[in-house]
Amino acid sequence: MRNGKWTRRHLLKASTVSAAGLLFAEPLRAAAPPAEEVTPALIEAAKKEGKLSFYSALELNTAERLARTFEAKYPGITVRVERSGAERIFQRIAQEQGSGIKAVDVANSTDPAHYLEWKKNDWLAPYLPAEIAKHFPADQIDPDGLYATSCAWMEVIGYNTNLVKREDAPKSYADLLDPKWMGKMVKAHPGYSGAIMTATFVLARDLGWPYLEKLARQKIMQVQSAADPPKKILLGERAVMADGNDYNLVLLKDQGKPVEVVYPAEGSPLIIVPSGIFRGAPNPNAAKLFQSYFFSAEAQQMLVDVFAHRSFHAQVKEKGEHVPLSSLKLLKADPAQVQAQSEEIKARYSKVFGV
Repeated sequence: MRNGKWTRRHLLKASTVSAAGLLFAEPLRAAAPPAEEVTPALIEAAKKEGKLSFYSALELNTAERLARTFEAKYPGITVRVERSGAERIFQRIAQEQGSGIKAVDVANSTDPAHYLEWKKNDWLAPYLPAEIAKHFPADQIDPDGLYATSCAWMEVIGYNTNLVKREDAPKSYADLLDPKWMGKMVKAHPGYSGAIMTATFVLARDLGWPYLEKLARQKIMQVQSAADPPKKILLGERAVMADGNDYNLVLLKDQGKPVEVVYPAEGSPLIIVPSGIFRGAPNPNAAKLFQSYFFSAEAQQMLVDVFAHRSFHAQVKEKGEHVPLSSLKLLKADPAQVQAQSEEIKARYSKVFGV
């Protein structure tokens, strides 16, 4: 514990999960639970509980929309959204669990490595909604039925089209080292954002820390969340973002705003967002109903259509004007390696970027 806060060095130990690039690798239990349909009995039991808490690293408007649409579908159940960055959610849950506080029902995180630790600690409850079993690929489902990928997106480069001409815009990570971008870029921080932790791990692995050291010399504006760089370039505070969520730019571009998405030539870090129910959840039936709704075609299509997220649900259609996931070069991280290296990454990043 450091200054009253839990750090990954105390909470995360090197995982024995060995399947490179996969979150859902080594089963730790005897067998996965049977797939469960939403039944009248489950709905009735959930309504008797009448509430649930949802800890989410999704953006607040996304998490709230998910909660409100669930409440509309199942009147009488209230969802309390606790939204924060992935690292802060991780710390909060660790503190609560360490103190014997059972407050969280369902949680998602933009850092899949969190689920390795929660699973190892036996903090997650097995529950496999039928929608997941029927329509999600096996590599996006924990083999023990403890969690699955609720949505995904990419970390990308972007720019303000009023400040940068298309022909002059960066097309790769290497292009960001051009002196012409000195003092004109913004970037998010891996110490706050789970998505940026994953992206930083990928770039350090594939491009090397010398690349990041050169990037740091470009006098970059440092922000916290992966949702912040798109806001900064939209406002014209910086011309280019060195990283940030692709969906933010896609939505802004759909609205006619002066921004453009660049999927880097080297590839784009893929961010997957698992969701799971916690063992000892105070509202276990409401938690199951919410988890089932979260992975339904209805909710998944809403995440795609309204928030430009990506879904692995086989029946969900991508928006026609958006770049198909299948056409993109994706840089995938092994969450076990992210887990093992996260403290080192945060410390080295802070030293390199001076933040």
